[in-house]
Amino acid sequence: MIIRAPLGKMPRTAHPDRPLQGYHAGMSFPKSRALFLAAALLAATAAIGALDAPVAPVLSAAQVVQRMMERNQIRSQGLSQYVELRHYQVDYRGIKNLSARMEVEVTFDAASGKTMRLVSQEGSRLLCDRVLKKLIESEKEAGKDKTSTALTPANYRFESAGVESIDGRPAYILRVEPLTASKFLYVGKIWIDAADFAVAKIEAEPAKSPSFWIKQTIIHHTYARSGGFWLPRENRSETKVRLGGTAILTIDYGTPKTVPEMASGVASAALAR
Repeated sequence: MIIRAPLGKMPRTAHPDRPLQGYHAGMSFPKSRALFLAAALLAATAAIGALDAPVAPVLSAAQVVQRMMERNQIRSQGLSQYVELRHYQVDYRGIKNLSARMEVEVTFDAASGKTMRLVSQEGSRLLCDRVLKKLIESEKEAGKDKTSTALTPANYRFESAGVESIDGRPAYILRVEPLTASKFLYVGKIWIDAADFAVAKIEAEPAKSPSFWIKQTIIHHTYARSGGFWLPRENRSETKVRLGGTAILTIDYGTPKTVPEMASGVASAALAR
């Protein structure tokens, strides 16, 4: 007599060396359900993360740059004076290991411009004289003609590269390329705060090497928002020397002291230099 299984309940046969189809060896059904649940939770977490993604109005690169220039004009009109104590440090690792540090007081006055006074220095005299002091002189030189180094369409080409969150604030990413090769201009990316339209971060390299002895320099520059103003926070540059070795320069801009009218917020937008 042949016994037939009820319809829909046909038993499944298994090869002794092969698990049932659709059933993974070593995995119980409760474990597989746990994995499906974990996958669902991950998907839900990703969805929540998408809700927290940076949100900014859709603007073209030209629109972002135009608004940045307008805000920069407002900020520059509101800037009267400030004083800051900068901390410079350079460390060279190569044929010899050398280090140098320098403190510089920087004073800005809207009428007379920027002055820089050496407060202290220590470490390698070679690095102090050939690197740090040369850097200060270069900044003074660049400050004499700000229009030729300004972040404007007259000096750069801009291209949109997305939106990203910096310290919880959305920022437009723009690729920048100088129209002319200059040691005072750079090529790379900038991050523009989507609310204040101020530069929040720069990652770039000089458009032209300032010296034959420099093979490559990568620059990381950040700004911080404080009291309604955007001020430089830190600069870190890594330079590959042509004859071998690497030099790392860091600039800590400290906490700038501004005149009372700036602190009270005469300029409606943040300061970006």
